[in-house]
Amino acid sequence: MSKLFILVTGATAGIGRAAAIALAREGHHVIGAGRRIDALEQLRAEANVDVVRLDVTDPQSVEAAMAEIDRITAGHGLDVVINNAGYGLPGPLTEIGDAELRAQYETNVFGLMRITRAVVPAMIRRGRGRIINVSSIGGRITFPFFGAYNSTKYAIESMSDALRVELGAFGIDVALVEPGPIKTEFAAVSLTEVSRVQREGSPFAAVYARADALAAESDRMAGKPEDVVRAIRHAVNARRPRVRYVVPRAASFGLALMRLLPTRMLDAILARFVGLARRRPAQLTA
Repeated sequence: MSKLFILVTGATAGIGRAAAIALAREGHHVIGAGRRIDALEQLRAEANVDVVRLDVTDPQSVEAAMAEIDRITAGHGLDVVINNAGYGLPGPLTEIGDAELRAQYETNVFGLMRITRAVVPAMIRRGRGRIINVSSIGGRITFPFFGAYNSTKYAIESMSDALRVELGAFGIDVALVEPGPIKTEFAAVSLTEVSRVQREGSPFAAVYARADALAAESDRMAGKPEDVVRAIRHAVNARRPRVRYVVPRAASFGLALMRLLPTRMLDAILARFVGLARRRPAQLTA
């Protein structure tokens, strides 16, 4: 297996951190990127990887990071980019403000494309490269109270499908990794985000009150970061990566089952799960 220059965005925690460590231990030259300097330094010490500070929402930060990556790779550029940076913004769509919604898209969608545009020219010149976009099963099925987050993943799915065809002619592979619920810091961050969007007197107060219980239930069913890392490693190392990796395997069965159900039936199941069975108006805040 040849040694590859690999950039992992969002490498300070969760899936990104685990992937950076695993790929470095395989012998690849990994560059971990993220906003938290302390976490990057911990990653460098543990896994012997290069690190760069990178805020995917800031064009100047991206430009500076790419200059540093060019120095690290001695002008070679990146062989693989793992677009993992992102976060989840939960809450009823009608209670998420413009600023919060734009911030969600700025990180998850525009940030991903900002990185992709920055690295593609060198890949085209070399006639090879690989882009691995970390999406979600929420890019295939929409869950209540995750409409904002899921919509960014739908966007990533569509963009990846277009990029796969557009860049394939230049020897660049594009693969999607679609995790289901995974035991990472994601749930804790999402709960923090809930407090930002919650409105006083919200008709969804009963659901907000159950946020901790819903997160615990999701965590109970969650897979391990190692499942996602295994898929990422295959997407990096395979001669011909799969177009999509749904992980863990149980999530594939769940997706298939949900697609078989009539839409109204699935709506009813999801509504009951989050505590939104149909009620009279006076009961909504009970």
